[in-house]
Amino acid sequence: MAVIRFLGVALILLLAAGLVHGAAIEVREFDSPVLEERYKSLTASLRCPTCQNQAIDDSDAPVSGDMRDRVYAMLQDGRSDMEIRSHLVERFGDYVLYNPRLEGRTYLLWGLPAGLVVLGGVLVALLVRVRRNASARALSDEERARLDALINRGRKS
Repeated sequence: MAVIRFLGVALILLLAAGLVHGAAIEVREFDSPVLEERYKSLTASLRCPTCQNQAIDDSDAPVSGDMRDRVYAMLQDGRSDMEIRSHLVERFGDYVLYNPRLEGRTYLLWGLPAGLVVLGGVLVALLVRVRRNASARALSDEERARLDALINRGRKS
């Protein structure tokens, strides 16, 4: 019984050690809290090129570590956020931006959702109009008179 308890404790300790080992912490020193906030904002808004849809501040991929190092070094050199983003886009492509720039080739990406909403509204309006006209034409004069009588009787009550 004591051997089983010992093995259980040993297994729990091994699992806990594996969990702690998997979480690496990067320590960065900044001259000001503003610079640190810019670093956090930039790393949260840049996508890892190898991960599916993960920001570089949250990714353990080696390329994300390299990108974090570049962002830190460029911030220390006094570069602006726009310069840093442009450099990383030049190096890794537009995919690293969660919000792509508004350019000629991204108009469709930015305009498609609004266009689909407008198109959907127009289609709904047309369907309502067609059905309203079809239902009004489908009644004969006798049926129309009977319907009007029923509607008027309901209003008098």
